[in-house]
Amino acid sequence: MAAKSVKKVVLAYSGGLDTSVILRWLQETYGCEVVTFTADLGQGEELAPARSKAEMFGVKEIFIEDLRETFVRDYVFPMFRANALYEGQYLLGTSIARPLIAARQIEIAEAVGADAVAHGATGKGNDQVRFELAYYALKPDVTVIAPWREWSLTSRAKLLEFAEAHQIPISKDKRGEAPFSVDANLLHSSSEGKILEDPAVEPDEIVYQRTIRPEDAPDQATTIAIDFVAGDPVAIDGAALSPAALLTRLNELGRANGIGRLDLVENRFVGMKSRGVYETPGGTILLAAHRGIESLTLDREAAHLKDSLMPRYAELIYNGFWFSPERRMLQALIDESQKSVSGRVRLKLYKGNATVIGRESPNSLYSMRVVTFEDDQGAYNQADAQGFIKLNALRLRLAAAAGRRGGAL
Repeated sequence: MAAKSVKKVVLAYSGGLDTSVILRWLQETYGCEVVTFTADLGQGEELAPARSKAEMFGVKEIFIEDLRETFVRDYVFPMFRANALYEGQYLLGTSIARPLIAARQIEIAEAVGADAVAHGATGKGNDQVRFELAYYALKPDVTVIAPWREWSLTSRAKLLEFAEAHQIPISKDKRGEAPFSVDANLLHSSSEGKILEDPAVEPDEIVYQRTIRPEDAPDQATTIAIDFVAGDPVAIDGAALSPAALLTRLNELGRANGIGRLDLVENRFVGMKSRGVYETPGGTILLAAHRGIESLTLDREAAHLKDSLMPRYAELIYNGFWFSPERRMLQALIDESQKSVSGRVRLKLYKGNATVIGRESPNSLYSMRVVTFEDDQGAYNQADAQGFIKLNALRLRLAAAAGRRGGAL
């Protein structure tokens, strides 16, 4: 791609060292106008410096947007309706944020007449795939610039040299070797690299930013109640909350009780294994609560079908296929299953654990009359079980009989 082919590019801009270097590099390499877009997804950082840094580079169009409610309502909650876990453990906190950032980038690009978009993801990670699959799904003819795959700044030292040569402000902690890298949003924080690269070494306590140690959590359990309507949480302890406010409150409760830590070696989509340390305090509580209310309200086969599809759904999100037709199809099935998933779940939070201790629903499929060990007054005829068992045993009996005859039928 010739540098002169780009006239205006929308950059996903955090205001940090990497994207600040990228901003200046784009101006120099492509001679193009750069529009910056900074999304507030609840990462907990002050975003004002992003504007001042962009202005310092002469950027005229600067977008800084609070997308926390959109993020939780339209991305996090739909994902949690599926109980999505990548490789059985990871709650997909980084993965689910990328399609929203990419979608808004494309909208801004069309609004300002940009002919390209750019991101700061490296060529070794999953995020480059997630951003770019979303870009192409939403705007097939868009030009994508991925500086980490193009430039010669192949080391931290070269990046710092470029920054100093172009008078880009560098935080003091960036001048030395960063102990690890962090990505954060309202759902989670993820830490990886440097001191975390050896999976045999326990993470230092400095890695954890969103949770206290379970050992330091209160000796007294915290009991809470979460209300659900059609699969989504709507209230905590009877107080109605917006999606972002509800997740924020769950994060506070999870943090105080040491809930949501995960040290994981995962399989990246690009082919390598990586080690990450994740903190998802509110999401861990929410997953336990959602499965609790589903246990009461979902039909057995519907629940089992959902569970069988979940790994595929989670893999689609992890790999960046949020806007794919297959993810949309699965979402339609999942959302259909959630129509009856309403009610209240009570949980006990204690030293790293979120345990369901009660659940109730107007749509409950649980019948005390049927399951009781006392007199059920004819609600269930136990003699019916004999035929049920014999029919299910028929193929096993035939196979066993054939085996005794040496395989002859």
